[in-house]
Amino acid sequence: MARFSTVLLGFLFLCLSTVAWAQTEDMKYKDPAEPVNVRVWDLMRRMTLEEKIGQMAQIDRTAATAEIMKNYSIGSLLSGGGSVPRPQATAQDWVNMVNDYQNGSLSSRLGIPMIYGIDAVHGHNNVYKATIFPHNVGLGCIKDPELVKRIGAATALEVRATGIQYAFAPCIAVCRDPRWGRCYESYSEDHKVVQEMTEIISGLQGEIPAGSPLGVPYVGGKTKVVACAKHFVGDGGTIRGIDENNTVIDVQGLFDIHMPAYYNAISKGVSTVMVSYSSWNGKKMHANRALVTGFLKHILKFRGFVISDWQGVDRITDPPHANYSHSLEVGINAGIDMVMIPYNYTEFIDSVVESVNNNRISMSRIDDAVFRILRVKFMMGLFENPLADYSLVDQIGSQEHRDLAREAVRKSLVLLKNGKSADKPVLPLPKNASKIFVAGSHANNLGNQCGGWTIEWQGLGGNNLTVGTTILSGILNAVDSGTEVVYSENPDAEFVKSDNFSYGIVVVGEPPYAEFGGDNQNLTLPEKSLNTIKNVCGAVDKCVVVVVSGRPVVLEPYLSEMDALVAAWLPGTEGQGVADVLFGDYGFTGKLSRTWFKSVDQLPMNVGDAHYDPLFPFGFGLETQPTTSS
Repeated sequence: MARFSTVLLGFLFLCLSTVAWAQTEDMKYKDPAEPVNVRVWDLMRRMTLEEKIGQMAQIDRTAATAEIMKNYSIGSLLSGGGSVPRPQATAQDWVNMVNDYQNGSLSSRLGIPMIYGIDAVHGHNNVYKATIFPHNVGLGCIKDPELVKRIGAATALEVRATGIQYAFAPCIAVCRDPRWGRCYESYSEDHKVVQEMTEIISGLQGEIPAGSPLGVPYVGGKTKVVACAKHFVGDGGTIRGIDENNTVIDVQGLFDIHMPAYYNAISKGVSTVMVSYSSWNGKKMHANRALVTGFLKHILKFRGFVISDWQGVDRITDPPHANYSHSLEVGINAGIDMVMIPYNYTEFIDSVVESVNNNRISMSRIDDAVFRILRVKFMMGLFENPLADYSLVDQIGSQEHRDLAREAVRKSLVLLKNGKSADKPVLPLPKNASKIFVAGSHANNLGNQCGGWTIEWQGLGGNNLTVGTTILSGILNAVDSGTEVVYSENPDAEFVKSDNFSYGIVVVGEPPYAEFGGDNQNLTLPEKSLNTIKNVCGAVDKCVVVVVSGRPVVLEPYLSEMDALVAAWLPGTEGQGVADVLFGDYGFTGKLSRTWFKSVDQLPMNVGDAHYDPLFPFGFGLETQPTTSS
């Protein structure tokens, strides 16, 4: 009897081993030699409904653990603005954190890796010591697609250095009203400029292979990231520039102004598209099936995945989350594939399961969403290389990237006024001037010159948030050793008059802000800044004003008091680039990518409008030649 039992057990073991071997051999989704579509379908046929819906979920890192990633098959994590492993976290800290979550995903039943996303909108801006490039409003003034492509490639390297594979960039909004708090995320009021700047996608993701089918996503290896064209569509055209509001425009206007950059993004193989919070003629974009599915997916042949904005599905109702199951049904049926929840994943999964079981969301819609998400994951090589290492950590804030950012700063500067008469220019300034007075809230403030989306979501003032060079430091580095530079943030007129300054440089601007935090119906500079302009320009014979802002601001009636005026936008960490041009190492070349209005009463006002009467028109920018003499 014992002998029979041994033989039987051996036979059963052999049978089970054969079955297990056959199952392993048949797992085509694990075989990189198989075509992507074959791998996707093979994986999907093994997935439960709950696992599929888990792949459609993106949650914030603060709501996740490795165990949650394993048990719920969560498809994606993100860091919202300011969501970091620890204050001043190193690249190694980031890699360790991402890998911890990833190991949870890999230990799930099917071992589907998650994808980690982050708002790297002007460099890897959540990360301490990362290179912070000028915001898009400044890059649009350069109108150099190749430079923007290089910035995309540098950003991709720094993002990958932290183990992250997905950047929520670029923003390809066409900002038509500078009162909008996200206007600095837009390259221009002119869709043609924005279209040119989509070349950043080729830097982030890599050049698509020759002959690649239209709309198929592409990421070219472990030094590139998944990009995200946002926010689909019309977010830059809301009434009075109010964030998340209603864009009132006819079909022709929407397609002529706000849609064209999406054609370019899709032709460059962009992998994801993020839906806008805003509405079009009263209909929420997160609920707009005609545009998300009908136009983006069917007409434009977009084959990547569509992602919601942060709690964007919740906001289909007013108040948000008032009828969550309804919102999910409307949003997912509209064509949203991945939902940025970002916290309550169990509510999301349970609600979508219930909607599918009751035929309010079709199984084919779920399968389409999951297919698109998995196609991006397979295409980018995530299944073969799910875990990051430390090989790229030295890319964070590398000198090469800082040099590139400095180049972008000096090329983005727009010279709006240079001398009170054309034959007596003030700029470039001599490096050997005997005494230069520097003043203003933004002269020695790294946070102010970086703006929003820098370390924290809304940004921070001061010099302790990250590493970089202030404009004052740049000035000190630029002048000759014998030149005395005196700095006072908010001097009174008597102090300025009490000394014999050769030149005054006033650096003022907007405090940091992001999204609705920056909505502003007045667009005036702070009172202290205006007083500083009056006190310095009223007392120094030759006064240069540098405006650090995310958009044009009110300059009248102060323009006449300025001898020279420079729009520096939000230059980022490399303030030396401003001094490079002020003191003539390089010439001014930037041209306005936005109309500079006289009064907010004129807004919205864009080039081509019948009532066009700007202070400085679109495309304006004085030029200077570099000088080697001081």
